[in-house]
Amino acid sequence: MPPAKKRARAYDSAKIRAAVLAQFGNVRAGVRTLSEEQAARPTHLGGWTVRDLAAHVTTALETVSRGLDGPEPTARELSLLDWPFATAARAADIADDTRELAAGNTDLDALFTRTEQRITERLATAPDGRLVAARTGTMTLADYLVTRTVELVVHTDDLNRAVPGLDIPYDRQALAACTRLLADALAVKAPGASTEVRIPPYAVVQCVEGPRHTRGTPPNVVETDPLTWIRLATGRTEWKTALGEAKVSASGERADLAGLLPLMS
Repeated sequence: MPPAKKRARAYDSAKIRAAVLAQFGNVRAGVRTLSEEQAARPTHLGGWTVRDLAAHVTTALETVSRGLDGPEPTARELSLLDWPFATAARAADIADDTRELAAGNTDLDALFTRTEQRITERLATAPDGRLVAARTGTMTLADYLVTRTVELVVHTDDLNRAVPGLDIPYDRQALAACTRLLADALAVKAPGASTEVRIPPYAVVQCVEGPRHTRGTPPNVVETDPLTWIRLATGRTEWKTALGEAKVSASGERADLAGLLPLMS
């Protein structure tokens, strides 16, 4: 795990809480429209069906509820910028739990309703500094909720790609927080200031060792849109594919990020 020496940016807690609930509501509304045939469609996630993936979305918030239901841990183990690099080790456990949750005739709407009720009730009184024991390690509630925007936005995109025409919308605050956290993770993984990565309208970060840019147009610039960036950072799209499809522009000898991506898998 790369050391999180970069100081995490500040997030507005009230906006993050609202964004998490809003994006979960967007997914819930989309899942309600799925036919049995659509729910059985494959996704690009290692054998998961759309039903599996939809069920997994609920676990993104159930982990918050369970953490708040249990005793508070005594010490924080992860900072916000540690989290992106701590997820891979738990991937197998998450996949097993998801398949078990989605097995049989699980009523997805009931599952989403129960999850939404539980998280809404618990967030109503839980303070930002409350420690939560997550799979990846203990974090503050405020930080962990920022990570939930990544889970929700990434899997919203997964669902939309798996079911043409589903078109679940993205809450603007959730999309912004997801984009910014993954951009900051790149700056942690490749510290430096020779390359500027632009993801308008949400994030600009400097990274990669080399001569520091001080004025004028940076010599090394990467620019892309938020969803392409999120797909690159999470391994949904390869760097060369995004370049070939003109989803990314990259100029300068230090603008090749292929060796740094994905950040999460």
